[in-house]
Amino acid sequence: MTEPGEREAEAAGRRPKTLVFGASGYVGTNLVPRLLAEGVPVRAAARNRRVLEARGWQGVEIVAADALRPETLGAALAGVDVAYYLVHSMAAGRDFGRLDLEAADHFARAASAAGVRRIVYLGGLVPRDADSEHLVSRKETGDRLRAGTVPVTELRAGIIVGPGSAAYEVMRDLVFNLPVMVTPKWVQSKSSPIALPNLLEYLVRLPRIAEAAGGIYDAGGPDYLSYEQMMRIFGEVIGRRLRILRVPVLTPTLSSYWLGLVTAVPASIARALVGGLKHDIPAHDADIRRLIPQPLMPFRESVEAALEAERRHDVAARWTEGAFPFRHYRHDYAYYAKKAGGSAIANASPAAVWKVVTSMGGDNRYFYMNVLWWLRELADWLVGGPGFTRGRRDPGSLRLGDAIDYWTVLGLEPERRLTLNFGMKAPGAGILEFEIEPLADGRTRLTETAYWHPQGVWGLLYWAVLVPFHLFIFKGMTRAMARRAEALEGRGPGSLTSP
Repeated sequence: MTEPGEREAEAAGRRPKTLVFGASGYVGTNLVPRLLAEGVPVRAAARNRRVLEARGWQGVEIVAADALRPETLGAALAGVDVAYYLVHSMAAGRDFGRLDLEAADHFARAASAAGVRRIVYLGGLVPRDADSEHLVSRKETGDRLRAGTVPVTELRAGIIVGPGSAAYEVMRDLVFNLPVMVTPKWVQSKSSPIALPNLLEYLVRLPRIAEAAGGIYDAGGPDYLSYEQMMRIFGEVIGRRLRILRVPVLTPTLSSYWLGLVTAVPASIARALVGGLKHDIPAHDADIRRLIPQPLMPFRESVEAALEAERRHDVAARWTEGAFPFRHYRHDYAYYAKKAGGSAIANASPAAVWKVVTSMGGDNRYFYMNVLWWLRELADWLVGGPGFTRGRRDPGSLRLGDAIDYWTVLGLEPERRLTLNFGMKAPGAGILEFEIEPLADGRTRLTETAYWHPQGVWGLLYWAVLVPFHLFIFKGMTRAMARRAEALEGRGPGSLTSP
């Protein structure tokens, strides 16, 4: 059953505008294409506009907005009929609970002022004895949104089974990379995992149902499993037999540190996640099953579908979190990337900076601390890698697929972005990306970022050893490239000779 506002809009020949607030997150990234497939006009909002632009969505209006900056919300909510609220502050660290409530207050007031018909909020399953900040914060966020005048439909989900879901990615990293696991007691806690496609179906259909306005609904799959049972089933799907040793002394706090050592999931997210996993969290989902009947995927089938969804991932032109091609099409390479980078501002045009960036490699080498590059190449050569491979097709131009020494050009956007794949032997997959941003004063910012998707503990250790060198080299390298660009245009001190 559709609501009056929606029927009137459709009678007038237009579909209501839908805002996905938090579109850069895991669920938002998957919800936007699902809404587009339904023919729904979508406006996507996130703090960082460029992250959304990297998604390559066609026909989506993109805006930058931050619920902690209420002055940005008016433009995001203008003309919106339904607003999905998908943001949380777990990655912000220990103060995320207060930030979540502040953001919800701002959003509720702005939605009311904009005349929004419905807010759909994705929260989390809440056990009766919940005491973790993560679970309590998700519940209180819903309460704050309901304190406004716009009707709120809250969908509470537990573990979401799909690429990018934090709980799923912890499971993936553990099962793929630890043949023997030392686990805390919380692996015995049970919950009702739900497949991503089933969750998206609920989210898409809920705002169309008048009865759901003001309702709170649990969403779960057909299985009620412990985290250990889920890991064992995951292992069976990928053909790995697990050995699990439970240790009672691993408290939630110690467990979060342990996960930081053996998985690539960001530490702040892991800490919040573990706090919630110590509870049994069943989904009392009879109400939503009645409203929106659909076949619910069992956990095993959900895992198989998640792995298959990654295999179908298209080749991307630039790095995005979890993109399967940038993980060498390997499920055992972590979804979440470790990152390091540096930037510099050049008193030069984007064209000059681009000319310098695309001249790297071959005889030009890497413009800064070439001795350190040589040492890394030597180490790779000693283990049979291509470290001493030198040269490029053309010293003055690049095209997709070109080799630059041991790098491969994966993405090429002239005067904007160059994306390179790392070709040395290492326990994981690496991407190096250069971004060029023109500034209002006629100068240009050059940013260099390395993304590393580790393969297990060895991949994490490899990154930990090299990241100090990366930070040092990238800062110096971007400065050296900026000075070269200035020299090309005669706008600053610089040298056209290799350092």
